[in-house]
Amino acid sequence: MVCGRSGDGWKVVGARAAWAIAVSLLGWFAGEARAAGYRTVNFIVEAPTENLARKIGDAAEQYRQTLAIEWTGSPLPRWSRPCPITAQVSPNLGAGGATSFVFDRGEVFNWTMTIQGSEERILDSVLPHEITHTIFASYFRRPLPRWADEGACTTVEHPVERARQHRLLIEFLTTGRGIAFPEMFAMKEYPADVLPLYSQGYSLARYLIERGGRHKYVAFVADGLDSDNWSAALGKHYGVTNVAQMQHVWLAWVKQGCPAPPSSLAAAVPPPASAWSATTRGQSPDPRPAGASPAAAAPVATSAARTSIYSQARRSTAGTPTTR
Repeated sequence: MVCGRSGDGWKVVGARAAWAIAVSLLGWFAGEARAAGYRTVNFIVEAPTENLARKIGDAAEQYRQTLAIEWTGSPLPRWSRPCPITAQVSPNLGAGGATSFVFDRGEVFNWTMTIQGSEERILDSVLPHEITHTIFASYFRRPLPRWADEGACTTVEHPVERARQHRLLIEFLTTGRGIAFPEMFAMKEYPADVLPLYSQGYSLARYLIERGGRHKYVAFVADGLDSDNWSAALGKHYGVTNVAQMQHVWLAWVKQGCPAPPSSLAAAVPPPASAWSATTRGQSPDPRPAGASPAAAAPVATSAARTSIYSQARRSTAGTPTTR
């Protein structure tokens, strides 16, 4: 007989259960032997090789520093605990990622990230996308609208990925799968047909950022969150009367081929702080029952949309985390 932890107390585990635990542990140790680890100040990376783990960890720290400045104007402080990153790297593996974290009374913690894809796509698209989610979570300390979060995170992906999202957008708009802006702005959860949300969110975020820069975009989102009046936030920051007019203006821009803004307007937008090129996919509150496995532990979908999941949590009067 062996002892094992269960819930809030110890219990005795039978011989059959003990054998299952032993087999499970052997599998875990075997997996550890095949993977390599690397630790930075804010990340603990597990990847197929030590070289890949080091590349991913160093890139994650660089993106965390650079992107935070580009979005918010200042770097993030060090997290109290590093974020574990599990990377599956293969040339033919579909690019994707999942990030989980917990909001609790103005704090955000319990970071976990899973990424997959080719080395190239992980480093130039998946990783900056997922890191941007952690920056927004650290800055806003609350969930963002799906379109605003996913759209902005897409703007930091490789141009190949951004071009793919634009092609999908045109397909969705011409086949009746587009989402009316009043509906999109009001969404608190992902729709059943989620891919148009990613593409439209990216396109609208791109439009707004090209006309004011990343700092203005963040200020606009902050005002919209504070007031829950997105029409007022659009008027204040972009001179658009309301959400319905924003849809009209945006559709006209898309029909024109998404032209760059006038040179006078473009000159007023501050250039990015770094040389990498910016822009697709993101975050979904997926509250799970207490004790359930974290979302990042599950295989990452390899569809056209990647998911990045966070959990909103609160503590009961007894101090036990619960989900909502």
